[in-house]
Amino acid sequence: MKKFKTLLALIVLVAASAIPAAAQFRWGPRVGVEVNKMSLNTDVFNNDNRAGFTGGLQAEFTVPIVNIGFDLSVMYCHRISQSDPISNTGSADTDAALESGRLRNRDYIEIPLNFKYKLGLPVIGKVFTPYVFTGPSVAFLTSKKAITEAYKNKSVDVAWNFGLGVQLVSHLQVSASYGLGLTKSIETISSFQGQKIEGKNKYWTITAAWLF
Repeated sequence: MKKFKTLLALIVLVAASAIPAAAQFRWGPRVGVEVNKMSLNTDVFNNDNRAGFTGGLQAEFTVPIVNIGFDLSVMYCHRISQSDPISNTGSADTDAALESGRLRNRDYIEIPLNFKYKLGLPVIGKVFTPYVFTGPSVAFLTSKKAITEAYKNKSVDVAWNFGLGVQLVSHLQVSASYGLGLTKSIETISSFQGQKIEGKNKYWTITAAWLF
């Protein structure tokens, strides 16, 4: 976890040092819906999309002349994964662990850093401005780690986001993004003798932010 915190702090420091004096700084609340699906290394689960929610604060830095900048958010995320066993593994211990771990809610403090480009449109730019963004996200687990006696959630979840959005009347930003999990979010406890299961988060997020 220390390595991820150090990396995140370094990214923020480098990005902040690159902002010229003419850059615009804005901040405000951000809320949304997150649809999560766990990507597993086995087919013993039937994983359906499940909707959770997210909310927090967003800060945005933009260089007006070139319409390039970045935003940094601190978000609370409530993710739900529905994982129903669809077959027996042949191990009584594994089957019992799968059955007891069907539905698990996970809570995170997520810190996404997105590099953003706004498409400046003549005449209507102050009313309607589309934009694209991409960047890393680090989420720290705040709910319990143990799923069952066999499986556990990882403390840190790292993803890369890809998204697009639109800015309305200069203050309201509505966006949709896809988060591609880069690290394992669940894993098998080393002492467990049943089938080894690992999973990564993959999720769609739709949010709205009002920036002052």
